Parts: sequence; structure tokens; C-alpha cells
Amino acid sequence: MSNVEPSWVEVSRVRLKLPRLPDAFSGLRIAQLSDIHIGPWMTLEKVREILSAVVEQSPDVLALTGDFVLTYSRMGKSYRAELEELSQAIRQLSDRFLVVAVLGNHDVMYNSFEVQDALQKGGAHVLVNSVHTLERGAARFHLAGLDDIYRGRPDLNKVLDSFPSDECAMLLVHEPDFADTSAETGRFDLQISGHSHGGQIVLPFVGPPILPKYGQKYPSGLYQVSTGSTYQGGKMFQYTNRGVGMTFPAVRFNCRPEITLFTLESV
Repeated sequence: MSNVEPSWVEVSRVRLKLPRLPDAFSGLRIAQLSDIHIGPWMTLEKVREILSAVVEQSPDVLALTGDFVLTYSRMGKSYRAELEELSQAIRQLSDRFLVVAVLGNHDVMYNSFEVQDALQKGGAHVLVNSVHTLERGAARFHLAGLDDIYRGRPDLNKVLDSFPSDECAMLLVHEPDFADTSAETGRFDLQISGHSHGGQIVLPFVGPPILPKYGQKYPSGLYQVSTGSTYQGGKMFQYTNRGVGMTFPAVRFNCRPEITLFTLESV
């Protein structure tokens, strides 16, 4: 199974009721893809297959939550050619629906400007301490994004100043354990992250024996995190996507790669 699972992508469907979500956005479909990690195992051909699977889900928005490259595999060499091909592949998606993205620790360690440039050329809105607002009539839904917590320069206050405190917002941030900080603000209805890969190896009755820094408390799936307000019962949803790529060792066991499809509903 450790040889089969890396290519056995699961589509996880998650329906969430968000009390602050305007009725105009009820039914909004957001696909999440994380931790592509272009490198020796994750070829551009495999990336295109995964992106085709995303298109089949007919999302309104694609949210990319970081780590587009694998720094350990290149020893300082360039990913420029691969990023150019990735940019072209993303362009085919951004012509169909909105694509938003944040960077991960591997992207910052490699070259955040080069990765960001490729994403933007592909039509993605790269949210580096910024907010992209969806509007349907007078209704608004905010897609917020932070720079990488581990290696970047995140500025949460700048993000919070970018949208009204009483409106619905989702936060994209690569590292899931930041949920404790974002939830305390009481400003976000949902945070989505990657980074942990779900552990890649999950032992029965034990769980993942190895998890990365900032990916240990919320390693995989859906959580509810206590907030600094009474909104939504004092809870913020946190979802950690298992990613589609791998770091070394390039093995998955009991931890399939994942595309998440969220359907958001108003109350």
C-alpha cells in the first residue's frame, strides 16, 4: 500500500454551516489542494492529472495552501522550468474559476518571489497578508491569506484590518497549528491549511509517528477550535488537508493524498 497510496488521491467532501455566511453564498463550493511538492516523485504529468480531478469537482473557487516545490530535492538548483509549466496548468483552471493561493515553508526556503510570480502568471490571486473579497449583490465573503508562519513574514493585524469584523471570512494559512492564534481573534469562520501531509505514515492505534513543527496539534481533517467570541458557539472550523505530494521518505501508509471539496452553507 505504501507504493500505491501516493497515487491514490481521495476527494474528501465536507459540508459546513457558517452562521455568518450570507444566504447569497450558501452552496459555495471551494476545492482545496495543498503540498504539491514538485520534485523527483511529483512530475508535471502527475500534477496535471490532479488538476484535472479538481476540475471534475466543478468548484467555484480553488484554494491552494502552499508548498508547490520540494526544497530538499534540488540542493539549490532552479525550479524555473517546472514553475513555468505549473503556471500554464493553473492558467487553464483560472480561466474556469477563481484560484487563490498562499505560500508554504518550502516555497519561502526556495524562492518565494519566483513561486509567487509563477502563480500570478497563471492567474492565481496570491494572498500574502491580504484579502480577496467575493461579492454577490450586497453580500460579501472574504478569502484571507497569510504569509508562511514558519519561514515567511505573516502579518495577521494587516489581514484583520482588511475586512469588517462582522462579516464572514475564511483564512488560508499553510501551517494548521496557527488555528489557535487565528481562532482567538473571533474573526474567522474557517481556516484551511496543509503542511502536515497527515503524517504520510499513520500507524493503526498509534497515529502518525512523525509530524512537522506547526503541524502537530491539527494534523489531518476537521476540527473545531475555541475562539475569542461567542459566535458559532465559540468555535472556529479548522481543516487540515493531507496534501497530494510528499517529502522524504516518499512513502504513504494509511494516509492517502487528498483533494478537499467544501460546500459552505448559511444557517
